[in-house]
Amino acid sequence: TVTPEPFDADEYIERLAWRTPGGGSKGGAEAFDPKRLLEEFENHIEELKHLDEKIQRRVEKLEHQCHREAKEFAHKVQDLQRSNQVAFQHFQELDEHISYVATKVCHLGDQLEGVNTPRQRAVEAQRLMTYFNEFLDGELRSDVFNNPEKIKEAADIIQKLHLIAQELPFDRFADVKAKIASKYHDLERQLIQEFTAAQRRGEIGRMREVAAVLLHFKFSDPAHVKEKLDETRHSDVEQYLKNLYDLYTRTTALASKLTEFNLGSDKHTFLSKLIKNIFSTYLESYIEMEKDYLRTRSALILQRYYDSKNHQKRPLGGGSIQELKERIRQRTNLPLGPSIDTHGETFLSQEVVVNLLQETRHAFERCNRLSDPSDLPKNAFSIFLLLVEHLCVDHIDYALEIGLSAIPSADAKNANLYFLDVVQQANTIFHLFDKQFNDHLMPLISSSPKLTECLHKKKEVIEQMEVKLDTGIDRTLNCMVGQMKHILATEQKKTDFRPEDENNVMIQCTAACSKVCVYVSRQVERVRKSMDGKNVDTVLTELGVRFHRLIHEHLQQYIYSSMGGMLAICDVAEYRKSAKDFRVPLVLQLFDTLHALCNLLVVAPDNLKQVCSGEQLTNLDRNLLHAFVQLRVDYRQARLGRHFS
Repeated sequence: TVTPEPFDADEYIERLAWRTPGGGSKGGAEAFDPKRLLEEFENHIEELKHLDEKIQRRVEKLEHQCHREAKEFAHKVQDLQRSNQVAFQHFQELDEHISYVATKVCHLGDQLEGVNTPRQRAVEAQRLMTYFNEFLDGELRSDVFNNPEKIKEAADIIQKLHLIAQELPFDRFADVKAKIASKYHDLERQLIQEFTAAQRRGEIGRMREVAAVLLHFKFSDPAHVKEKLDETRHSDVEQYLKNLYDLYTRTTALASKLTEFNLGSDKHTFLSKLIKNIFSTYLESYIEMEKDYLRTRSALILQRYYDSKNHQKRPLGGGSIQELKERIRQRTNLPLGPSIDTHGETFLSQEVVVNLLQETRHAFERCNRLSDPSDLPKNAFSIFLLLVEHLCVDHIDYALEIGLSAIPSADAKNANLYFLDVVQQANTIFHLFDKQFNDHLMPLISSSPKLTECLHKKKEVIEQMEVKLDTGIDRTLNCMVGQMKHILATEQKKTDFRPEDENNVMIQCTAACSKVCVYVSRQVERVRKSMDGKNVDTVLTELGVRFHRLIHEHLQQYIYSSMGGMLAICDVAEYRKSAKDFRVPLVLQLFDTLHALCNLLVVAPDNLKQVCSGEQLTNLDRNLLHAFVQLRVDYRQARLGRHFS
């Protein structure tokens, strides 16, 4: 189809003029004739008018016809709508009737089912009773038990009979129970053989059928699992927990291997349901049995230890007068009677600690494997609380309380300061405790809200024990200083610093100084062995400061001759050597200053002011300097005040 070009009036007139003789341009074949062209235009206009009238009449005719047909179509549509409405009404009536009939049918079906279900149950019960009688008689006559082709039906029957037989009393039905069990295991063995044969032949469909039948045998309710767990559940809880952990671990490992095979799209769900059916009863009560066992086992470990020491545990915090005295004496230096004598026993045992931690480690491992993921943090925290109770409270804290009670008073003679042994062993135990916390508990709770609670509990327990350790160390340091004080009081004589024969004296440290230094060296070594990390410097700093204070006050109790001052300097030089063993700059600085102060005892009177202005003494209080100058025997005789002022 050729698409018509749009009408162009100028072009149309131009073509009409060219077709008319004499209508072209002046250069054409004929001369231009305007009259002729005008006539042609007038004639053509008349033709166009006639044509327009003709077309107009045709259009009017078509419009009339269109109006008529539109009216006819509207009537047809109205008729169709009426017919459709009638049909819709019939359809509604039919639908209501169908619903009514369906209701009647359902009601009738319910009635039939209510009658048929008991009938079917009765028939099934009668059928099972018939088969049960065959086992009771000892002769299996039914074809289902003798036809290999009917092994699936036989498996269904024997499985039901096996369940029924388990409910029968053993004394009256032992024989028939044994026969049913024998047939049960025989059919199971045949099914397994059939499954193996089908697997070798590559018959996947047959394997699926046999597996579906086997599903109702041991795998969903394995007798060996039930027997192995039930025989120890009440008689040997430790073995029961080990068996449960072992069987569950092996079963889940088997399930993991089975997932490598094509068992269907929901194989994970399928295997999980099987495992849940086997172990759900045991897993529900697991954590309570775990806690009961751990509590009993831990108490037994502790009791055996204290029994081996012939020690009856003392009730701490019971409220008696003696206990009150001990608690006051633990935290003060008040003499409230003699301390208890534990004969150097720390009542801390690394073997006990290792046993407790080992039991707890096994509990954490079982907890991780046997707890539901949502309950794992809560269960792990409950095990941790039992560890805190038995290890930290019943063992370590108890030993600290006993150790505090056994610390002698500061004025005791030749006291056994074994509390440092308690500190050393407690530090070792803390490290073991902390390692188990990080290695075995943290992985179980690190991503749960229980983490904050665990860290808070651990911090609280350690801080409580650190308070007791600090108290014991402080009182032990007091005892050390008291022992030094006793040595000085016993061994130091006034004539040590005012010899009768000034010209016949060996310039060396005094016997008292020598004994004190030997004692101090032993204590410094004990502290190093007992403490670790920054605690060594902290405790040695405190001991060194107290050691310096004791010597400083001790030297101020004597009057020094010129030679006696030299002996005092020898003593302080020896004390300064002991101070070096502390490896604490502050302590060494204190004894350096004390050594400089002792120079005031021997310097010539005219040089006192110069010495006091020296580097080590210039910043000291004038009263302190004056106090040392006053210790000179020639202080009053020579009126040294004028040289000092």
